[in-house]
Amino acid sequence: MTNKQPVNKPKGSANGQSQLLPWWRYLIWFFVIMAFSWYWSSPAQNQSQRFSYTEFKDKVRANEVTSVTLQGDRVSGNLRQLHISTATAEKKVQLRFVTTLPPVDDPELISLLEQHQVEVDAKSGEAVWWVRALIGILPWLLIIGLYWYISGKMQGRMTGTGGPWGGIFSFGKSRAKRFNKGESGVTFDDVAGLENAKLDLREITGYLKNPDHYRKLGAKIPKGILLMGPPGTGKTLLAKAVAGEANVPFFSISGSEFIEMFVGVGASRVRDMFASAKKDAPAIIFIDEIDSVGRARGTGLGGGHDEREQTLNQILGEMDGFDPHATVVVLAATNRPDVLDPALMRPGRFDRKITLDLPDKKSRRAIMDIHAKDVPLAEDVDLDRLAALTIGFSGADLENLINEAALLSGREDKENVNMDALLNARDKVVLGSRRELIVSNKEKKLIAHHEAGHALTASLLPNADPLDKVTIIPRGRALGVTEQIPKEERYNLQQSYLHDRIGVMLGGRVSEKIIFGEVSSGAEEDLKQATLLARHMVTHWGMSDQLGPVAFRRGEEHIFLGREMAQQRDFSEHTAQIIDDEICKLIKGIEQEVMKLLKEHRQQLENLAESLLEKETLEAEEIQSIIDKKA
Repeated sequence: MTNKQPVNKPKGSANGQSQLLPWWRYLIWFFVIMAFSWYWSSPAQNQSQRFSYTEFKDKVRANEVTSVTLQGDRVSGNLRQLHISTATAEKKVQLRFVTTLPPVDDPELISLLEQHQVEVDAKSGEAVWWVRALIGILPWLLIIGLYWYISGKMQGRMTGTGGPWGGIFSFGKSRAKRFNKGESGVTFDDVAGLENAKLDLREITGYLKNPDHYRKLGAKIPKGILLMGPPGTGKTLLAKAVAGEANVPFFSISGSEFIEMFVGVGASRVRDMFASAKKDAPAIIFIDEIDSVGRARGTGLGGGHDEREQTLNQILGEMDGFDPHATVVVLAATNRPDVLDPALMRPGRFDRKITLDLPDKKSRRAIMDIHAKDVPLAEDVDLDRLAALTIGFSGADLENLINEAALLSGREDKENVNMDALLNARDKVVLGSRRELIVSNKEKKLIAHHEAGHALTASLLPNADPLDKVTIIPRGRALGVTEQIPKEERYNLQQSYLHDRIGVMLGGRVSEKIIFGEVSSGAEEDLKQATLLARHMVTHWGMSDQLGPVAFRRGEEHIFLGREMAQQRDFSEHTAQIIDDEICKLIKGIEQEVMKLLKEHRQQLENLAESLLEKETLEAEEIQSIIDKKA
């Protein structure tokens, strides 16, 4: 959803402008009057006929000029009167003229005028008095007008009435965006999946709609609700849906907007936001990314940030100070609940904690239905299959997938979005865009055998995830990709599954060693992931026979909390050596098993590599047919 601008505009901005407007009106009218005065008083505008200098002297010689006025390089004067006869009377017409003296001095002009008895009047070249006055007054008028404008703006900023957020005296005002009733534009019908979360939140919307009914039962509304989950799972969307479903005012702000360079500003903004919400009760306050101000206090290096801690203390105080029956609910969202202060998490502050997980297959299908309702889909589109191929996608990922497919179809001038566009968009989201990378034949052969090793190992190991496709087309940061799609979501990982998963990771490196007799740097990411998974098996999940069912914590906390530097490792150096030995033993043992397996099926490995070199991309059915084919 696009955030709407606050409907309560700063009151002082309009008033400040109206205070300055009369001064500008006076100044504009002054210039208009002066311009008209100059225009109508200009000699050139009094029905004067313009002559060239030669024509002017010819008129003088012909005795048609009666008088002239010399002013600088300008000559104006009168011609002899013309007698015009009409049907009723005879009318005299006085004609004026104007000309310009040449830049070269003409000493004969005065003699010529005297010879023909032309009356000569000379004026200085200085401007008239009102022009001189305007030139002297105009700078002062501009300075005074600029002073009034700047002083008005500064007054508006200092009192918090100027600009979108005011000035230095408005730092303590809340930055929350306010949505009136029904302006959030989202209800629970617009949120697919998350049924358990919506069930918990329906109690809140019911209380906000009809608080008296719940009060009669002795129920108190939860003061705070914490939405926890990975990025993209719909925390902000769900908060907007609560406001839309309850049809109450909605105040939305990010946790980082409380913090400024001045100590105490965040606490002041918290007070102002809660006061506004209480005034508009029933209402909802939504604080996004609350971990930016709600981290555990007293854990930073050299002490915590005073401004952040004061802001957190003010939030705690405001939530404690709620009337038990106050119809103001605080919703907060975070993807790091582990770093929040314990005082913020206790009952009485955030009474209810709702966990939002990544959507399952059914929810993914429902989410795609919502995002694809305005997209023209072709008849071959199978959203059920697409939902099965998008395990691990969040709601935001699925929205991005549909949008990428629509953009791809538009780029190819198609009338609708077909299944190929959706699959290509999925590959782009998961693997990255295709890269136009020029690879030599030798390196391309190495990449093909590496990916063939991954694919063959995944097909032969009984507990590995099924293959979806293998490609040696560079995508993202990878030169080649072997993609596996689980048949179903896994929430518990068994030892046999993890064992085979490491085997698939090592399959590419083992294939290089079998075919070329040496390994390359292409297995860097595979080794990194395999080592990390093996370490978890040994230290977290108790999957080592020598160490037994014991968990060893090591470097779990983040350095910004200040805990990792203070805590001691909960195992000895001897145990650390055993852990390292067990990890190496586990990975080397799996490598030997994969080595034996690929040597036994070397022909299939080479067949897969040759097919990859020929087609560059192989689907699951093609891979299986090559493996099943006899040498």
